[in-house]
Amino acid sequence: MFVDKAKITIKAGDGGDGAVAFHREKYVAAGGPDGGDGGKGGDVIFVADSNLSTLMDFRYKRKFEAKKGANGSGSRKSGKAAENLIIKVPVGTIVKESNSGRIMADLSDFNEVVVARGGKGGWGNTHFATSTRQAPRFAKAGMPGEEFEVTLELKLLADVGLVGFPNVGKSTLISVVSAAKPQIANYHFTTLTPTLGVVSVGENSFVMADIPGLIEGASSGIGLGHQFLRHVDRCRLLVHIVDISGSEGRDPKEDFEVINSELEKFDSDLAKRPMIVVGNKCDLATDEQIADFKSYIEEKGYAFFPIMAAIRYDVDPLLNKIVEMLSTLPAIKKYEIEPAPEMDETSIGGDINIRICDGVYIVEGKWLLRVLRSVNFDDYEGLAYFERLLNKSGVIDKLREAGIQEGDTVSIYDIEFEFVE
Repeated sequence: MFVDKAKITIKAGDGGDGAVAFHREKYVAAGGPDGGDGGKGGDVIFVADSNLSTLMDFRYKRKFEAKKGANGSGSRKSGKAAENLIIKVPVGTIVKESNSGRIMADLSDFNEVVVARGGKGGWGNTHFATSTRQAPRFAKAGMPGEEFEVTLELKLLADVGLVGFPNVGKSTLISVVSAAKPQIANYHFTTLTPTLGVVSVGENSFVMADIPGLIEGASSGIGLGHQFLRHVDRCRLLVHIVDISGSEGRDPKEDFEVINSELEKFDSDLAKRPMIVVGNKCDLATDEQIADFKSYIEEKGYAFFPIMAAIRYDVDPLLNKIVEMLSTLPAIKKYEIEPAPEMDETSIGGDINIRICDGVYIVEGKWLLRVLRSVNFDDYEGLAYFERLLNKSGVIDKLREAGIQEGDTVSIYDIEFEFVE
């Protein structure tokens, strides 16, 4: 089964917890704290795999979670970092954050992209020893790994996309110019999945895709068009095939306009994509029909080629024109990864937990993790921004309610500072 869209949940591994331990050695009195740090949680990494052609693997398994880092231990031993979770997807897969639609990765190349980062390991009690606190009996828990609900969309990587109504000869054309073997029959919707074929023309070659299911209303989900229109998106050149004979009882000119309209409704950029128009089944059309349609198309600024795909008649001039046009067009479209949105001061806040260990006020809350990841603590403006967020979100008020005094230590995950009124 061809599956080109799937929604899954991914979660990177949490960091391991820091250890509370004290040095114990014969003849060494008051050895002091020596708890090790927790290990880093595993990242969730997406990798493009040329052996995959569908997102079928995600139809039933919908949750992927990396492992947690190991906890620290005594003798200042850090916990082992967890292994990364590798998720293999077909080449051309887009990873989007489901809620916002933000593009997180484009697996167009044989590359790998970290989509969810594992949490840092928590500090052991070694880090919290000071001249006034020589035996800290607390350590930090590991930071949670990032978690997202993502949508996977497969957009085929092809130089040329064949578009047109069903049964106009798209599958026949790709079968005679490449090694692709699509199902061919004399009825609508014979082709139920996109078909890719490599076409060789002399020393040149390009990838051609047969896009099935385009009819009137395809852009709004009628037929199979809405399911497969996304695969036209990356194509550098469109080849629009029309049954010039009108053997199905349709008007070739009307067919041409209907398909172009559906492309524009789905994505206005597609209407501007370079296009060649092919009149197939010209053996069933009169010379007057061919001349009339040719004039109509060329007036719109498109190159026109009448062919008989089934017997490969006059197909070579079409292929030569495709090679000529591709040599002047930019590379296959690649999507830019969009950065995560900055924290909005009007939407901050949420549940927080404050606990006191050895006089240190430890503040925890999931939303605070998002804040920490967005703040540059090496920058004065970043620190001022962080202070405003703590005041606006009510964290400072809750610390006062917990009894904090000036000079007390506040610990928020891997940030520690003295409280100043």
